[in-house]
Amino acid sequence: MAGDATTIARPYAEAVFQRAVETDKLDLWSGMLGFLGTAAADPVLAAALSNPELSREQKAELVLEIGGGRLSDEGQNLVRLLAANGRLGVLPEIAEAFEQKKAEHEGTVDVTVTTAFPLKPAQEQAIGTALKSKLGREVRIHAEEDPELIGGFRLRAGDMVIDGSVAAQLGQLAQELGI
Repeated sequence: MAGDATTIARPYAEAVFQRAVETDKLDLWSGMLGFLGTAAADPVLAAALSNPELSREQKAELVLEIGGGRLSDEGQNLVRLLAANGRLGVLPEIAEAFEQKKAEHEGTVDVTVTTAFPLKPAQEQAIGTALKSKLGREVRIHAEEDPELIGGFRLRAGDMVIDGSVAAQLGQLAQELGI
């Protein structure tokens, strides 16, 4: 289903991105979509949005009420359009696709670095510098911790994944040994 949601979300994200560029409101749309995506991913709201007993208009009003003053007129129109098309459930994917297009437009890339232990600022800076020269783009690092990696790191930048963790190396060794 995730692939289907991404496919459904892409044209909406592209249309919103084009509008945001035309009106020079990338950050405004980023904030609105981030809020809407987070709200729609909430289990309680997600259940309401998939409830067949609620009309599409009721679902739109629910999201608009939650949005309060955070949504511009165009943001409210987007909510109504998505509700009319039965697509409010893909708001998280729309927000994600929009952020990817925004990052490409701004020449940046978000990189998630997962380590067993917290990264030191100097390590984070060294990784950022190395990736900037490799990718030719500004790098925004998001550090995460996962003790199951044992040591090393796992790096994800878009479709690129580098797994230099001890856990991955042990897994590869076990596979080679047939364990």
